Amino acid sequence: MTKVDFYILPEDEQHHRHLFACRLIEKAYRLGHQVYIHSDNAEQAQQIDQLLWSFRPNSFVPHSFDNNAQGQNSQGQIAVGYDAAATHDMADNHTHDGLLVNLSTSVPDFFSRFNRVSEIVVQDPKITDATRKNYCFYRDRGYQLNSHDMRKKAQR
Repeated sequence: MTKVDFYILPEDEQHHRHLFACRLIEKAYRLGHQVYIHSDNAEQAQQIDQLLWSFRPNSFVPHSFDNNAQGQNSQGQIAVGYDAAATHDMADNHTHDGLLVNLSTSVPDFFSRFNRVSEIVVQDPKITDATRKNYCFYRDRGYQLNSHDMRKKAQR
């Protein structure tokens, strides 16, 4: 059964959420995991795509930008995508089943095919409301949930 991790950050800006996602993705990549990053829309997916190339000067996170609407279909270890309908088809055609980093404001239909799901929370009302709903969605269906409160670590 899919395990779901919630990372609760002290910051309130979307940019911090994306930076944390990049660090998490880099760690998963170094450990040899396949990762799919799911976004709400093309703009957010492109931001993540660009940030993965530049978030840290010495970092290298090879990835592909998968936009089925444009007919692209990558079999790489790390993929960034969006659009629930197109992504559902893409997820079915990919071997990605390791980690889903969900940056969308909802739970994608195909989440359960992944071994792990990561949800990243920042202190922005739109994000906290969406991730609370996501938390309830997973909890109500009996998924194993883990919370990592990074606010406590930041206070140390």
